[in-house]
Amino acid sequence: MSRRLALALVTLFATLFTLAATPLAVANTLVFTAIPDEDETRLQERFQSVADYLSEALEVDVRFIPVTSYAASVTAFRNNQVQLAWFGGFTGVQARRMVPGSIAIAQGVEDPEYKSYFIANHATGIEPHEGDTAPQALRDVTFSFGSQSSTSGRLMPEYFLREHLGASPEALFERVGFSGNHSRTISLVQSGAYQVGVVSYKAWENEVESGAVDLDRVQVVWETPTYPDYQWTVRGDVDARFGEGFTQRLQRTLIDMDDPELLASFPRSGFIPAENADYQELIKVARQLDLLD
Repeated sequence: MSRRLALALVTLFATLFTLAATPLAVANTLVFTAIPDEDETRLQERFQSVADYLSEALEVDVRFIPVTSYAASVTAFRNNQVQLAWFGGFTGVQARRMVPGSIAIAQGVEDPEYKSYFIANHATGIEPHEGDTAPQALRDVTFSFGSQSSTSGRLMPEYFLREHLGASPEALFERVGFSGNHSRTISLVQSGAYQVGVVSYKAWENEVESGAVDLDRVQVVWETPTYPDYQWTVRGDVDARFGEGFTQRLQRTLIDMDDPELLASFPRSGFIPAENADYQELIKVARQLDLLD
């Protein structure tokens, strides 16, 4: 082989490699993620089938990528590493503020009236409390929230604690922690590492159903008032990338999802339309807690 031919081949291969590495290579791939609200090791299994469903219905390549934290899901959305995300209420608000033009397009049937469960280790002696206000028995215990950006595991529970008991978590509790997700909060309270914690009611029900909760050691002691929570949010530039009307097609595909096994991935009984205005209450609360400018 002559030196000139060898050089030409090297140049050709280098050019092909460069092209393959550019965004054009994935221009027709819709990438989505989901907040790691439960054990993150389950996420790939939970959402791969959702990716397959979306890919077939939309006739585009769809890929799910897991993230390690709530903040990472927002960062991936901001950086256009993902174009679609299954966000919690507050993370959705954060993401849409960072990427103008982004919109909430679908939510679970249960999400307009979501709620949190305060759970306690049986050793605390705290009894289940019925009523619209947090029980006084929550004072002076060790307490775990979930993620710092969690709507059901931090934002709304902290708001209710301040409103009902008149003090910040640091003043109310002997020690305050952030577990990172709902599954971990349940484990920490069940083990006694924290006496009390707060979790998404859906995560609690899911963990109980899976047999991961020992009800002889931990129980629900208070149920919060309802508030809006999870939603699918999509970047505003997807129509330019995938064709006019793609956002509407995506919304319809999500709302039409009716396979029980797919819905169990969330878990939800179905999906309904959503819009940005549905989450104004969360913006107001986040500002009151100095979590949003």
